[in-house]
Amino acid sequence: MDMDYSSIHVERIRSLCKKRGISINRLATMSGVKQSTLDNIVRGQTKNPRVKTLHKLAIALNMTLAELLDFPALNDYSFDDDTDD
Repeated sequence: MDMDYSSIHVERIRSLCKKRGISINRLATMSGVKQSTLDNIVRGQTKNPRVKTLHKLAIALNMTLAELLDFPALNDYSFDDDTDD
């Protein structure tokens, strides 16, 4: 199953929350990211979250930004078909 770029981020955030036993709401509180911002990311309304936002989430999850973004689904993603250049 091919996932789009934003779905990969959503799945990563959900997976890390589940692994740590925290809700998306709790992650928003822990990270200082507005609940509405995180909801928009998780619902797929925000397709390309800002690095600053991802960095805040990573810190709340006790990770570096590099660790947050270093996982197989994202590493294997091909941007060849994207036309956002």
